[in-house]
Amino acid sequence: MAETRMLDGKVVIVTGAGGGIGRDIALMAGAQGAKVVVNDIGASLDGKGHDDGPAARVVAEIRAVGGEAVASIDSVAEPDGAQRIVAQAADTFGRLDGVVNNAGILRDAFFHKMSEDEWDKVLKVHLYGSFNISRAAAPLFKEQQGGSLVHMTSTSGLIGNRAQANYSAAKLGIVGLSKSIALDMERFGVRSNCIAPFAWSRMISSIKVDSPEQEARVARLQQMTPAKVAPLAIYLLGDKAAGVSGQIFSVRNNEIFLFSQPRPVRSVQRDGGWTPEEIADHAMPALAASFHRLDVSADVFTWDPV
Repeated sequence: MAETRMLDGKVVIVTGAGGGIGRDIALMAGAQGAKVVVNDIGASLDGKGHDDGPAARVVAEIRAVGGEAVASIDSVAEPDGAQRIVAQAADTFGRLDGVVNNAGILRDAFFHKMSEDEWDKVLKVHLYGSFNISRAAAPLFKEQQGGSLVHMTSTSGLIGNRAQANYSAAKLGIVGLSKSIALDMERFGVRSNCIAPFAWSRMISSIKVDSPEQEARVARLQQMTPAKVAPLAIYLLGDKAAGVSGQIFSVRNNEIFLFSQPRPVRSVQRDGGWTPEEIADHAMPALAASFHRLDVSADVFTWDPV
């Protein structure tokens, strides 16, 4: 008797699946029995240069090991493109069970130098793209009383990073989007979760390697491959994650983290309310001990991955 795979019988869309994390998720989804719509417009991270080859190559990899997959080169940034991606899944495979919102681009710039185009393009792909695909999938999920959405967020939004106001805003927006979907569609059996993946390739390349200890450290950092993120995404797409929704996870090599979500940490109260002067003299000094620092991701994750 053949072993049951985690996604047997399911149909899954993975956006931005022509390379990197999306590719590894698509490949593992196929290996776990899913029929996969591999979506990628073939653009580089900066949004320039299009090539319809990446999606087709991943489809070929899935088919080469006996899986089922089709390529999609529509853009998630436009509602019509998202509708076509979802329709392709339903028309080709008869249903849709899961979506991984992974498509993204980067347009890094310090905030005071960021153009409207750099802001707009990043939000369109990341935040609007996640909404567009999820919204297009929602009627199918509602009708069949089930479905799973996995959105890629980032510690750039959850914690902060410099020169990424567009990316950080989009990625934190995705967290709010995911939680709202989880709340609104809970009664239809639809789940929505976020993953913040670690990929420090640029940091790795800048580390000076001048000792055996540094060589060993770089080797550990290089283990943070996209393939390490895929198992959690596959789990969240599957039925064994039936009770998991509205959560924020992170994957860093062999570590899986559950992130906190904003809640009050301290309060002050004064009968009759506050004047600005009283806030300055009493409220802020009382609250200041619980202020958050201006951290970036590396200030929080100070230890090397294991």
